[in-house]
Amino acid sequence: MSLRTPAPGPRTPGAPSRTGAGGPDGGAPVPASVPSRTDGLVRRLREGLGGPVGRHTVPGRTGGSFFTPLRVMILLTTLSAVVAVLLKTPCRLGGWGQPEVYYAGCYSDWAALYGGRGFAEDPFAPFAAGAGFEYPVLMSVVASIAAVVSRMLPFSDLNPTLAYWDVNFLLTAVLWIVTVVVTARSAGRRPWDAVMVAVAPGIVLAGSVNWDLWAVALLAVGMWLFGGRRPLLAGLFFGLGAAMKLYPLLILGALLILAVRSRRWSPFLWATLGTVIAWLAVNLPMMIGNLAAWSVFFTFSGERGPGLSSVWHAWNVTMGRIGGPEIRAEDLSLLAYGAFFLACAAIFALGVSCRYRPRLAQLTFLIVAAFVLCNKVYSPQFVVWLVPLAALAVPRWRDFLIWQFVEVLHFWAIWMYLAKGASDSEVQHSMDDTFYVLAILGHMAATLYLMGRVVEQMLAPWDDPVRASLPGGRIWTRPAAGAGSGRGLEAAAARMDHLGFDATEAERLPVDDPLGGHYDDAPDRAPWLVRRHREAARTTW
Repeated sequence: MSLRTPAPGPRTPGAPSRTGAGGPDGGAPVPASVPSRTDGLVRRLREGLGGPVGRHTVPGRTGGSFFTPLRVMILLTTLSAVVAVLLKTPCRLGGWGQPEVYYAGCYSDWAALYGGRGFAEDPFAPFAAGAGFEYPVLMSVVASIAAVVSRMLPFSDLNPTLAYWDVNFLLTAVLWIVTVVVTARSAGRRPWDAVMVAVAPGIVLAGSVNWDLWAVALLAVGMWLFGGRRPLLAGLFFGLGAAMKLYPLLILGALLILAVRSRRWSPFLWATLGTVIAWLAVNLPMMIGNLAAWSVFFTFSGERGPGLSSVWHAWNVTMGRIGGPEIRAEDLSLLAYGAFFLACAAIFALGVSCRYRPRLAQLTFLIVAAFVLCNKVYSPQFVVWLVPLAALAVPRWRDFLIWQFVEVLHFWAIWMYLAKGASDSEVQHSMDDTFYVLAILGHMAATLYLMGRVVEQMLAPWDDPVRASLPGGRIWTRPAAGAGSGRGLEAAAARMDHLGFDATEAERLPVDDPLGGHYDDAPDRAPWLVRRHREAARTTW
């Protein structure tokens, strides 16, 4: 097999373009999908505010109005960022001292690390001999650049920690906007799904805890580029994201599943090559120049014990109260990585065996969510990893708001738990550990609920709001119960199998996965899937 980027395959003459806006083949423009028509919760809310969009309107066309969908979402993100700053006012005005930082919910690693890791004395402290900065290389670069810029501010001498926090937040706000715009572009006919990212309470509360939004934005851009059939360039952004936080690497597992199903290996290999090149370009210089500092992150991650809000920490807190056996740090790696391996094996088995090809966002969400649940630690800001993926994988407002509500409860629970152990804390302001453990279990249950919704839509694509709204979505319409021979659902399933299996371009789904790239129009070629499709076609037809 040659390692070359495959050329985009032809589409059915007259089929809608991949962007839904009418392509060079003369396909008719396809209007955007709007939540007031397609989302049950939004539709019910809209009825009390004037009703849904008119029948003869063309969503997405503004007639020259300034308020285009993207501009509205940028405005919403900006307003959310302002709210985020206002919520952190107690710390910005009074400092990041304990336990007030926990009671106010304004803790930030930026403030803690500025003095705790030597940025106040040396902006490039992570790269000094004997450095102990426990983060990946690109994050060290960003932290150092922010330290240099913060020193240039006129008030930096009066409050250097505040200057450092403000610089980092401004950069994070820009990345938040980038993530929203890219998510809207990646959503095909459903740009308004990106509003979930723009107003997510999880990002408003936790986006300023650490530098995670850098990795989130890089992964989002990479996914958008992959959907545009640029796998090598997409891989470069995956690699940069992995140099910031390791989790963007997990998308390669989703691409592997699609490659196995379709036997199209080139997109996966190109994306992997780009990832390796970008990661090495960032890491190799420090590996050569200061191996000890470079390895701090990996040593710290390998040796750490059960971290805050992980299932392992919940176990230890519970066992500590009843006198049961606790999980030791030396045993945790086997448990955490073993659990994640089993979860990935289950996702892989589902992805390569389910009747209908999953969407890239669905697979990526499942893998990243499994990592979050099995990881040694669940820091409050990890919720921002999942928000854009959830908006693309399971864009239903009811599910999203249920999940975010539980995550907000967990956000406050972890700070109340930490405040209990802080100096000068008062008993009447503390929360019992039982509620903290319940908050952890609630966060896990809400995440598992979203994962279950994704799996449900993978198995029944006619319930997937993304596929139902795309050009060609009529193919995914659920038939009436008992239609035809009494096997209406099976007949429709076989019809979809036939369309997905047949190698002729005329019978492929026109646009099925906005982020699928070269896998969007790929028929299943794995032998076990081919046999299933043939049997279904013979049985029904």
